[in-house]
Amino acid sequence: MKRIRIEGGHPLTGTIRISGAKNSAVALVPASLLSDEVVKIDNIPNISDIDALNEILTYLGAKVSREGTLMTIDSSNVVSKEIPEEISKKLRASYYVMSALLGKYKHVEMYFPGGCSIGARPIDQTLKGYRALGAVVKEEGNKYTIDAEELIGAEVYLDMPSVGATVNTILVAVKAKGETVIENAAKEPEIVNVATFLNNMGAKITGAGTSTIHITGVSHLGKCYTEVIPDRIETGTYMIAGALVGENLRIENVILEHVDSLINKLKEMGISIKEEEDAVIISRGENLKKVNVKTLGYPGFPTDLQQPLTTLLTQCEGESVLEETLYENRFKNVPYLNEMGANIEIDGKKIHVKGPTLLQGAEVEATDLRAGACLVLAGLKAEGETIVNNVEHVLRGYENIIEKLTTVGAKIELEEI
Repeated sequence: MKRIRIEGGHPLTGTIRISGAKNSAVALVPASLLSDEVVKIDNIPNISDIDALNEILTYLGAKVSREGTLMTIDSSNVVSKEIPEEISKKLRASYYVMSALLGKYKHVEMYFPGGCSIGARPIDQTLKGYRALGAVVKEEGNKYTIDAEELIGAEVYLDMPSVGATVNTILVAVKAKGETVIENAAKEPEIVNVATFLNNMGAKITGAGTSTIHITGVSHLGKCYTEVIPDRIETGTYMIAGALVGENLRIENVILEHVDSLINKLKEMGISIKEEEDAVIISRGENLKKVNVKTLGYPGFPTDLQQPLTTLLTQCEGESVLEETLYENRFKNVPYLNEMGANIEIDGKKIHVKGPTLLQGAEVEATDLRAGACLVLAGLKAEGETIVNNVEHVLRGYENIIEKLTTVGAKIELEEI
């Protein structure tokens, strides 16, 4: 078990460089299984989710090597065999492995994927895509056995623009016969990153980043090189840190367009932001204005920044309202924030945050990845010492978070307990 200890109240100044996007990398690595040759993925973040995927690929027979941020994957000797539950449950993104194996070998046996407990996260839309393309899905408890005599392109209409279902349908369709059309597809930048990777291998995908994606199946995918895009959620988290305790905190390797919804909300609060070509400079704001926020699919406000933003809302004048539209269990951070002095009420899918309130250090629990990030931010702002337990969740998604924050002036350390 690990925990983070934070001495609050120290200003953050200097430069933080953003790593490769977790949500892209955890899809790109499984997508490599579709290649018949060696692929290279650069700007891979050093996070535990990537370690878990490495374990799955190695178990299946892939040769995986890492040199700095570069991962080289040779899947030529992979065998589609049952993936044990103790491996697959380590991360939600293991279902991308399921899709890649189905797309390449037309057979996969795997247990329901794991990940953060943030509410119901069904894979029904993913299974809808599988079935539309000709696969037969057998469910036994939480084990899935999926077979297809032949995968044939089809029209797939997603009931909601799910990132996971969009990526999974792409992975199954790239080697299917004929054309697949995904309607109501998710538009997140990470999907564009995955489609570009597959196209570099020789896939024929158009429309990624829009609500309609066309895929013409191919028989062979070859070697290629790609880079993981900068992590927009990591970017947003450190921008919020800057709005809380920053003094000209510079955040670089940023794609501004990807965090536009957050930038607009911070400006609405009264935060001063200097925008450069691939960086932002941000400082702590005074007399922050209340705002209302509603999470939506891209390009709307991301659900993954909802919990981190809640810490900043505690410092706004008046009552801010935040509505979570995607996950019903993403307010587990609220009781801990209230223990630290916040005044937050949960009202169904909304929270009402009354401020400003003085945050005091406390011992709290990271119940999931972004809740943990929220509490780390609260610890940076709070008076006294904050201890965040169960931080393995945080380490899943933020590369070198302790080192990055320490470099810019935070008093923060990771402890083994």
